[in-house]
Amino acid sequence: MAKPTGFLEQVRENAPDRPVRERIRDWNDFHTTLPLEQLKAQSARCMDCGTAFCQMGLMLNGTASGCPLNNLIPEWNELLYKGMYEQAYKRLIKTSSFPEFTSRVCPALCEGSCTLGLNDAAVTTKQSERAIIEHAYESGLVKPRPPKTRTGKKVAVVGSGPSGLACADALNKLGNSVTVFEKDDRVGGLLMYGIPNMKLEKQLIDRRVKLMQAEGVVFKTGVEIGRDIPAESLKKDFDAVVLCIGAKKPRDLAVAGRDCKGVCFAVDFLAANTKSLLDSGLADGNFVSAKDKDVIVIGGGDTGTDCVATAIRHGCKSVNQFEIMPAAPADRSEKNPWPEWPKTLKTDYGQEEAIELFGRDPRNFCLTTKKIECDESGNVKALHTVEVDWTGGGMKEVTGTEKVWPAQLVLIAMGFLGPDDKIIKDLSLGQDKRSNIDAKEGDYATNVEGVFAAGDARRGQSLVVWAIKEGRDAAAACHKYLTGK
Repeated sequence: MAKPTGFLEQVRENAPDRPVRERIRDWNDFHTTLPLEQLKAQSARCMDCGTAFCQMGLMLNGTASGCPLNNLIPEWNELLYKGMYEQAYKRLIKTSSFPEFTSRVCPALCEGSCTLGLNDAAVTTKQSERAIIEHAYESGLVKPRPPKTRTGKKVAVVGSGPSGLACADALNKLGNSVTVFEKDDRVGGLLMYGIPNMKLEKQLIDRRVKLMQAEGVVFKTGVEIGRDIPAESLKKDFDAVVLCIGAKKPRDLAVAGRDCKGVCFAVDFLAANTKSLLDSGLADGNFVSAKDKDVIVIGGGDTGTDCVATAIRHGCKSVNQFEIMPAAPADRSEKNPWPEWPKTLKTDYGQEEAIELFGRDPRNFCLTTKKIECDESGNVKALHTVEVDWTGGGMKEVTGTEKVWPAQLVLIAMGFLGPDDKIIKDLSLGQDKRSNIDAKEGDYATNVEGVFAAGDARRGQSLVVWAIKEGRDAAAACHKYLTGK
């Protein structure tokens, strides 16, 4: 245990986020960090429980409980408290491929299952993780470590999102020669173009990619399998193929007026914004601007929040977010006990910014869109909605609650339906009932010899931390297939 009385003596302290009025003027990280000494004191609150639910990574009642990577959290919390930073870093990377990513974008499933959270605030595990990895980079502990021997086996990894990077990293460390194919112009997949810069600064991805390149991983960007290279040729040129292509096919909104100009998918809006930001600091104008517009985001979740925050940074006139489901409760319900992930109402950074600027939470719950209205030029003009009631066990529209909302930009953030199926069809891969690639957890093998699948393409859209776990596990399965070890 870091300090037997630490959790009794020390209250939880969160690093403050940058002030709203400051951070919305740029695209930089909106988080700050506590001084290392304060973080050491925070890690002293870790109790080193007999059963550390924070690191279990179980699925309970359909929801995650604890870290899917099984991070050895009590161990590196103790090492951080004692100032043993190198040992803490080594303990952290035994299970985590990219702590610099998860410590910024993971919702901290570990903290939701922290035993201390039963009657107090959970341990600041996410802050500790970020402190350990950033100190390791700053002090030169993170350096290229290419494998000493090679297996002679070649593996193609398709997709460079979190699962693809984790898979490539693990396969390379095991001595295989790995080539990663990415259809976009930059490595990172979802990490690069799906998450805005203020949540994950892109130089962090570039820093990790350079490290992997120094260790022997080959990256080929701007190469789409099935268009630039036939999918079948991968099977001929490589000993194994791992598909980590994500699940980026967006769910559409089937209402009249969907074809109005100014109605677009959230994923396209966010990706174009990030690309323009990286290419030219937004000077090239190759993105959809929300400046001076009434913006409506249809859908909740992280993607919806990112759209709200991005629209605010553009200088939107107003922003509203529609969610068809009721708001989550403020506190855990009896049906959602510890150590399950707490399904409670959380106000994320985008909503915080909207509240500060416009004086109200942008979220509107139990609301469904009935029609999109265009002006005479075909541009979106307004959305027609009605409230819905779920109390009867199903969804029922509430008569008399119809409303018209002004809108010049509508962003659809209603989730995703599955992976792009071109490569799936080209390779004649099996699919499950949700259209994901059919590959069982454990061996990650598809119905085609030597072809594996991992991440969102296999399990459906999920968290970055789950994608990393899948990438690591698929690498182990692929390596066993290639070498018998």
